[in-house]
Amino acid sequence: MSRSAWRSVRLAVGAAVLGAVLWRTGTGPFVGGLRSLDLWTLALGAALAVPVTIACAWRWHLVARELGVGVDMGPAVASCYRAQFLNTTLPGGIVGDVHRGVRHGRDAGDAGRGLRAVVWERLAGQVVQVAIAIVVLLLLPSPVRSSVPAMLGVLAAGFVAAALVVRQVPLTGRISSVSRMLRAVRDDVRSSLLVRRVWPGVVLATTVAVAFHLSTYFVAARAVGVTTSPLKLLPLALLVLLAAGLPLNIAGWGPREGMAAWSFGAAGLGADQGVATAVAYGVIVLVANLPGAVVLVVASGRRGDVRSVEPSPSGQPHVAEGDRAHG
Repeated sequence: MSRSAWRSVRLAVGAAVLGAVLWRTGTGPFVGGLRSLDLWTLALGAALAVPVTIACAWRWHLVARELGVGVDMGPAVASCYRAQFLNTTLPGGIVGDVHRGVRHGRDAGDAGRGLRAVVWERLAGQVVQVAIAIVVLLLLPSPVRSSVPAMLGVLAAGFVAAALVVRQVPLTGRISSVSRMLRAVRDDVRSSLLVRRVWPGVVLATTVAVAFHLSTYFVAARAVGVTTSPLKLLPLALLVLLAAGLPLNIAGWGPREGMAAWSFGAAGLGADQGVATAVAYGVIVLVANLPGAVVLVVASGRRGDVRSVEPSPSGQPHVAEGDRAHG
């Protein structure tokens, strides 16, 4: 499937899910979610987004350093804000991260490594988030609790199969393009994610980000009038966040509202409340990411807002000459 065709499929799926939710609930929950927001709620959401962005920037900093395209924390935070803003305003939900990876790769002198660093840090974050969700869904009552063991078995089987395939890739000799790609994947994972000075930080950073995302979702739920206990709301919020991470949306809209409608309805809280909460959460996140628009405007007139950090012969970080002017 071509890139344009895949993009069309993603948008079509997001539009279909959003249309189904509108058909099921009407516009009332959407309007209710918007009306529930006030300045205090939006300000609180913006404050909660700060540690999320810093944690994601630190995760990127750790992974990119091991791939040889290191990024300083200050520029990394600014770039993450910009990426989050683009993700929440453009179709697909991943445009901002692609832009972040390509731009940093070009500034660092290796576009491929720059993009791969973002891919691996995002993928690692998703893996940790799924692991957190599985633990919570196993321990707390939810509409999917009985299905979690089966899903866990499928995930484990897929992981084992992938590991076996990658392990069989030859280290030397003539190799096909597929083998070459698999070997690059294996080498990247080993060098950027599985080293001792990286993976604990990736787990910690992702856990912090998930915790503050959940806090934001709880704020949205309270704003629309959801009064259920946090323990009952926690697994539902994790399901919604997992759905929101799927690249099958329209500027963040679609699967998030669909999962909220289904999970809240299945939990006895009402699909309307689920949709209203998801809408409120989406608007809170959009407003919280507005600093990214400022970064985008400021950076549009200059290049190199993400500085590459290269190891010098003495082992100390060295900023590439082409980026000194932008430091």
